[in-house]
Amino acid sequence: MQFKHPELLYALFLLLIPIIIHLFQLRKFQKVEFTNVAFLKRVTIETRKSSQIKKWLVLLTRLLLLACVVLAFAQPFTSNYDNFKTKKETVIYLDNSFSMQAKGSNGELLKRAVQDVISNVPEDETISILTNDNTFRNTTIKTVKNDLLKLSYSANSLTPDAALLKSKTLFSKQNGVLKNLVFISDFQQNESTFSPESDSLTNIHLVKLNPVNTNNIAIDSAYISESSATAISLKVTLSNSGDTIDNLPISLFNDDKLIAKTSVAINDKAETTFSLPVNEIVNGKLTIDDASLQFDNTLYFNINETDKIKVLAINSGDDDFLKRIYTEDEFIYTSVLENQLNYNDIEQQQLIVLNEIKDIPNALVAALKSFTNQGGSLLIIPSEEANLNSYNTLLVNYGSQFNSEIKSEKSITSINYAHPLYNNGVFEKQVNNFQYPKTERFFDISLNNGSAALQFEDGKPFLLQNKTAYIFTSALNSDISNFKNSPLIVPTLYNIGKFSLQLPKIYYTIGQENTFDVATTLQQDAILSLVKNDINIIPRQQYFNSKVTISTSETPDIANIYGVMNKKETLKNVSYNYHRNESNLTYMPLTPSTNITVSDSITEIFDSIKSDTKVNALWKWFVIFALAFLIIEMGILKYFK
Repeated sequence: MQFKHPELLYALFLLLIPIIIHLFQLRKFQKVEFTNVAFLKRVTIETRKSSQIKKWLVLLTRLLLLACVVLAFAQPFTSNYDNFKTKKETVIYLDNSFSMQAKGSNGELLKRAVQDVISNVPEDETISILTNDNTFRNTTIKTVKNDLLKLSYSANSLTPDAALLKSKTLFSKQNGVLKNLVFISDFQQNESTFSPESDSLTNIHLVKLNPVNTNNIAIDSAYISESSATAISLKVTLSNSGDTIDNLPISLFNDDKLIAKTSVAINDKAETTFSLPVNEIVNGKLTIDDASLQFDNTLYFNINETDKIKVLAINSGDDDFLKRIYTEDEFIYTSVLENQLNYNDIEQQQLIVLNEIKDIPNALVAALKSFTNQGGSLLIIPSEEANLNSYNTLLVNYGSQFNSEIKSEKSITSINYAHPLYNNGVFEKQVNNFQYPKTERFFDISLNNGSAALQFEDGKPFLLQNKTAYIFTSALNSDISNFKNSPLIVPTLYNIGKFSLQLPKIYYTIGQENTFDVATTLQQDAILSLVKNDINIIPRQQYFNSKVTISTSETPDIANIYGVMNKKETLKNVSYNYHRNESNLTYMPLTPSTNITVSDSITEIFDSIKSDTKVNALWKWFVIFALAFLIIEMGILKYFK
C-alpha cells in the first residue's frame, strides 16, 4: 500500500493523547459516607469492573476512528507495479498500408483500428502515434482525433522491422522510463522476417488484425509486347490469391471513354492482350471489379507521341551503318563532315557520334565537354590513324586515355550482360557459342573509372562507358573489324541512342526512384510541374540545353495520370501506379515472448495496459471504517452498562 500524501501520517502521533488521558485518570472522585458499608462495597466492585471494560472499548474505538481519519486524508492506494511512480510512455504504430483495406468482422481493418484506438486511449493521455507516412509526437487523442478519422492509405509502406525501429525512436532517452509500444498491423507476409526485440523496460504489444476473407485479384502489370505498322499490342497480367474465377471482366478506357472490354478465367495468374492503334495518344486506364482490396483494381498507363532523338554524326569515315540504325521513325539523324561542322548545332542534340575522325580540334573538345556536362551523350569511334594527343585531350574528361595502338587480331568474346546496354531484354539468355566479332588492331586504354560493356578475349576493353560517354577502342571500318556485320552492332548502337534521351515509360511505380527526360527548352527560372486536377507537384528536375531530366520517388503519392506542364502548356502525360506488393493477402505468424504480447484485439491490449498501471484508491474504505467505529463507540456509550 502506498500513500498520495504520506506526510499526513505524522498525525498518527495524536493517538498518544487519548492513551495518556486514559492512563492517568485525571478526574478526581469525591467520597460520600453511607450507613450500610457492606452493601456499598459489593456495588462498588461490580461497577468498577464494568466501567474499566467500557473505558478500554471506548478508547480502542476512538483510536481506530482517529487512525482511519488520518489514513483517509493520506489517501492510500495500491498498484500492480512496485515502481508505480516510474514515468510511463506509450507509442502506437498504426499500419495504414493498402493491405489494411481488407475487411474484418467490423469493416475495413484500418477504419476499425482507428475507432478502437480513439475509444480505448484516454483523451488527455500523452502518447505518440506513428503511421507509414505521418508522425504525431507527444500528443493526445483529443488533439489528433480528426486526423486519425481522416487517415488515408499510404503507398509508402514500412516493413515491420523498419516500423518497429522507427517507433522506438519516439520514446524519450530518459532512463528508468516504463515504455509501452502498441504495434497494430495485419503483419502481411513479405520477403523479410520479423524478429522484434525488447528490453526490460519496453513492453511490445503486437495486435494482429485478421481479415475475414483473403481472396484478392490484382492487375499486376501492363507492357507493350509487340508493335507493327498498324497496331500496338498491350499485354496485361493479373494475379489471384483466392478462389478460381471463371469470368473476370477487364475494361480499357482512354481518358473516360471505354474503348475495349474482355474477360479472362484466372486461377493464380492470367494474361490478356488489347490492340491499340499506332500513332495515337492514349491516356489509358485498365479496371477490374473486385470486392476485396481496391487499390490494385486500376492501372494507369500512357502511350505518348514519341519524341524523336536527335543524333549528330561527325564523320570522316563511312556512316551508312549509322543511318541504318538511327532511322527517321525514332531518330533525327544528321551527318556532317568534320570540316563542315556548325558548333552551334551541338547543344541541340541528344547524341554526338565522332565517327573515325583523325584529329579532334581543341574547340571541338571544349564543345563536347560542355555538351556532356549538360547531359548529352557522346559516342567515340576512333580512327586507325588517330592523333592520340588530341584524343586524349578529350578522353581525360571521361577518366580514360589511349596509350598505344596494338596491332594484333583479337576476338570480342566477353559481353557484360549486366550492363544497361544489354540487360533490358537484348538477350533471352547468356550466349557462349556465337561467332565472335574481331578486330585487327585496337588502342590500349587506361581507365580510371567507368565500366566495360564488351571485352576482348584477354580482358581488355573494346567498348566502355563513363557516365554519358561511350568509347570504342578500335575503328569499326571493314578493313579493321567485322563488328559492323555482327548481331551486336544493332542493339549496342541503338541502345546508346535510346539512352541519350530517357523517354517516359508507359507507367511508373510510386515509391521507387523514377527518372525520365522531357525534350524541351525552358526559359530562365522556368520549371516543369506534374499536375492532376488540384494536385500540383514540382518534382526534382535538372535542366540541360535540349531536355529536362525529372526524378520522382515518394511523390506523386496518388495513382493517376499526370500532365507534365510548362506553365499552362502540357508537354506530355505520365502515369503513376501503386506497387502491387500489398496485393497478396498472406500473413506471417507471431509468437509471444518475454515482454512481447500478441493479441487480435486492440481493446484487450489497452485493458491490459490500464490494469498494469491501475490505481486502487483506498481512502473511501477508511472513511467507511471511521464511520463504523463512530457508530460502535456511540453504541458502547449508550448500551454498555
